[in-house]
Amino acid sequence: MKFLPSPNHPEVIIINPEIFADQRGFFMETYQKKLFMKTDLALDFVQDNQVFSKKGVLRGLHYQIRHPQGKLVRVIAGEIFDVAVDIRKSSPHFGTWVGILISADLKNQFWVPPGFAHGYYVLSDHAEVIYKVTDYYDAASERCIHWNDPQLAINWPIEPGNAPIISEKDAKGVNLTDAELFT
Repeated sequence: MKFLPSPNHPEVIIINPEIFADQRGFFMETYQKKLFMKTDLALDFVQDNQVFSKKGVLRGLHYQIRHPQGKLVRVIAGEIFDVAVDIRKSSPHFGTWVGILISADLKNQFWVPPGFAHGYYVLSDHAEVIYKVTDYYDAASERCIHWNDPQLAINWPIEPGNAPIISEKDAKGVNLTDAELFT
């Protein structure tokens, strides 16, 4: 596996696996604790999640203010534009975002550290996203920053004239200036 810090945020990591392919198909490791520990990602995952979404669905920007979750995100079908936003007020990167394409074809992964809001937009006809998390889901501490907050100015790859499909909960997201944030 190759661990590549994102260009504008060193804590957000893009992970590219080594793929072993032959006439039968392919094999790859998606997680190996020893390799992650060598890159200072000594993670203790407690839960795996899988999400199916249709084209045009935008999920996020989600985070848990208590029990913050680190997320190791991977796509097993389709393609998404995945975004991590640093919402730690003490960070020199506060309010900045990183966005990358993750796809089943690329087989890449995205590490979103605790203290970041996370969201993604589905580019393909559908996408299946799986992600490991470092803490359990806690509905009482779940928060949402609005996906199109002008202060964040995330460059979502949404086709002009096509509004994203969002949940009622995500429609009620708040702007960064009004959000409960990490110190």
